[in-house]
Amino acid sequence: MYGQKKYTLILITALLFTLQIATAQTADKIIGKYWSPKKDGKVEIYKVGDKYFGKIIWGNKPSKDTKNPKPELRTREVIGIVFLTNFKYKDEQYQDGEIYDPLSGKTYSCKMWLLGQNLKVRGYLGISLLGRTEIFERIK
Repeated sequence: MYGQKKYTLILITALLFTLQIATAQTADKIIGKYWSPKKDGKVEIYKVGDKYFGKIIWGNKPSKDTKNPKPELRTREVIGIVFLTNFKYKDEQYQDGEIYDPLSGKTYSCKMWLLGQNLKVRGYLGISLLGRTEIFERIK
C-alpha cells in the first residue's frame, strides 16, 4: 500500500513538472523581434524572471524622449527604451503590464497576445474596453 501511494505521488509530481515546462514553453513563444505597427522601428520582446518586457532596438528616425514627464529623461535616446514592462503570462495572454508611448510621454495599462506569428498589443486607461490595439509583425 505504501509503495502504491509513493508511486502515485511521484507520478503526480512528474505530471505537474511536465505541465509547468509546457506552460513556460508556450509563454516564451512571444520572445523575439517585431516590426512596430508602422514598420518604422523594431522591438525586442524578452523575459526576465517570470515577466516579459519589450525594448526599442531600432528606429528609422532616431530621436530623443522629449515628451517624457521626467525632465532628466528627456535627453535620452528613444532607441534602447524599455517601453513594455512587467507582463505576466496567464490564460494565453500577457497581462498586468504597462506600455510607455515616447511620442506622447504617457504610460498606459497594457495586455498582449499572440495571433499566429504577430503580436497584438492593447494599451488602455482603466479598463481594456477603453483602449487601442496595435499589431506588431514578427521579424522572420
